[in-house]
Amino acid sequence: MKIPLLTLLGALVIGVGINFGTDAFIQLTLIYILINMILAMSLNLVNGFTGQFSLGHAGFMAVGAYSSGFLSTLIPPAEGPLQILYFLIYAGCGGLAAAIAGFLVGLPSLRLRGDYLAIVTLGFGEIIRVILLNTPSVGGARGMYGIKGPADWTLGEFTFSKFLFGYAHAIFWVIVCFIVIWRLMRSAHGRAFLSVREDEIAAEAMGINTTSAKVRAFVLSSFFAGIAGSIFAHYSNYLNPASFSFNRSVDAVIMVVLGGMGSLSGSLMAAAIITALPELLRPLQQMTGVDLRMVIYSLCLILLMILRPKGLMGNKELPSPWGWLKKKGAQHE
Repeated sequence: MKIPLLTLLGALVIGVGINFGTDAFIQLTLIYILINMILAMSLNLVNGFTGQFSLGHAGFMAVGAYSSGFLSTLIPPAEGPLQILYFLIYAGCGGLAAAIAGFLVGLPSLRLRGDYLAIVTLGFGEIIRVILLNTPSVGGARGMYGIKGPADWTLGEFTFSKFLFGYAHAIFWVIVCFIVIWRLMRSAHGRAFLSVREDEIAAEAMGINTTSAKVRAFVLSSFFAGIAGSIFAHYSNYLNPASFSFNRSVDAVIMVVLGGMGSLSGSLMAAAIITALPELLRPLQQMTGVDLRMVIYSLCLILLMILRPKGLMGNKELPSPWGWLKKKGAQHE
């Protein structure tokens, strides 16, 4: 647990510097990068580690976002440092709602395989979007306004900005998601997921309930997608069904494939690239007056997949710097 704790503290220090040294646009982009990191890692659990193909991840993100946003309108957060507890509860409730939706969808559909499963999950994502579009209690086509988000609060002479709070909140869930999936894949349950990916028939012959394993992976994946949706809702303060269209599910799949199927480190790297690259290319559109942004963005993705067909990391993880230092220390002794 030392590595995640030190990573969290280091990230918070970086966040303090970003808070005082950058504008609101860069801060917002950074929050979206962290949200997409959670989304990519959660989808990698299903698509990468379990070997299934889901195209409805935006639907689970929408369930978490709307559930968390609606709860915050019923129970507004407290002011000051206590608001941290409220937003953690909102995120947990949003993740739980998405996990329930994942169970209801996964239990009947995960008996399917391959393209059939992709079609079912795609249909689910569109059903959720259409339901939200026609539900007046959550804003319908107008969207949900007035969602409570983090507010600035003062402790002595130091003021904690809403960005710093949102950054710390997002970093916390990124690390929780990483640790949970990392530990899970090194347990007996994780080995069952990997066996389903490698050969489902052989896994069944060995006594593994493959449907149960796939449902467990699907539910946990949906939970963290709901967490990502909750952070998105409370930082943007506005939700619209168009934000959770098929394109968002495709973006999540691109992050998983680009980073590497079965690599959490790759998902983190790909989420940062996919989120930041279109924004880095935005000045090009302003200089030329022609929208070449998405053309260059798409070309970069195509070249990367040609040069790295298994993704940035394949199915490997980045080595731990602490393990390398210990190894070096043992060699000098």
